[in-house]
Amino acid sequence: MIGVAVVGCGYWGPNVVRNFSQLPECELRALCDLDRDRLSSLGRLYPGCRLEQDFERLLRSPDIDAIAVCTPVASHFAIASAALAAGKHVLVEKPLADTVEHCEKLIDLAAQNGLILQVDHTFVYSEPVRAIRSMLRSGHIGDLLYFDSVRINLGLFRPDVNVIWDLAVHDVSIINCLIPQKPLWVSCIGIAHYGRFESQAYMTIRYENSLLAHIHVNWLAPVKLRTTVIGGSKRMIVYEDLSPSEKLRIYEKGVTTSEDPDIRKRALVDYRLGNMTAPHLEKTEPLREVCREFLRAVDGGPAPLTPGEAGLAVVRILEAAQRSVRNSSDRVLLGD
Repeated sequence: MIGVAVVGCGYWGPNVVRNFSQLPECELRALCDLDRDRLSSLGRLYPGCRLEQDFERLLRSPDIDAIAVCTPVASHFAIASAALAAGKHVLVEKPLADTVEHCEKLIDLAAQNGLILQVDHTFVYSEPVRAIRSMLRSGHIGDLLYFDSVRINLGLFRPDVNVIWDLAVHDVSIINCLIPQKPLWVSCIGIAHYGRFESQAYMTIRYENSLLAHIHVNWLAPVKLRTTVIGGSKRMIVYEDLSPSEKLRIYEKGVTTSEDPDIRKRALVDYRLGNMTAPHLEKTEPLREVCREFLRAVDGGPAPLTPGEAGLAVVRILEAAQRSVRNSSDRVLLGD
């Protein structure tokens, strides 16, 4: 039985705790947090878990095989690297770390010790994103033309990172899951309305073959929106994550072009209109799938869909976007 500990019992930690506690593949054995009151409150819900404020003692525990890190971003590297060095498999809340360099070091450390390193890119495991990925791979959507997403709400203002690292990380992880091409450059403009962290940002990612991705994130919107529009040469997709039903709508719409041989060979555009379909999607909790896949990998199964390398790819784009914000939205080239 895989012994699991969760480090960090704040905003996201309780969700991870709940999911691991309900999976038969593991035993949730310890909760760790510096805040005694927070730890005690969560511990009352899981009386079988021991409560730890001393992370070092947790690392020395032989009954702990894997650790889930659900702490502020700035602490991810220190905690995850210590866990890997102690021989523990590690699942890290998004983003994997606060810099590309730290991500690379975590990946190397996991490889050297033969351990699983996985990042919790929750939306990658959602049924709508899995369905979109399947449609793109099968050619059902045609050539991908653009990815346009809006992820806005009123708060939650984070005290440790800006809106790019808080919200855009979700969309970048989705983009990286769906788009096989490597990005060419990133441009981003953002503004800090209150405090020192940007609360609103617009990010553009350019790919080859006229493919463009655009992400709008905002902590200061009057309503909560989680909408993505994906344009293909054959069909178009609208993904409404907050919709109670029909989270995915597939539109038989698009354009066709032809050349007029008599008028200077100009391109003629015609519109293709058709039906809308909403595929049936299984109702599963994405985080449950994250935890289950992590446990399978720890138990010798296939590598997870979001290994450390996936976390690195996302942080590479976030880091480039941050440099662009600091340099008046200049394009930042992304190397191999």
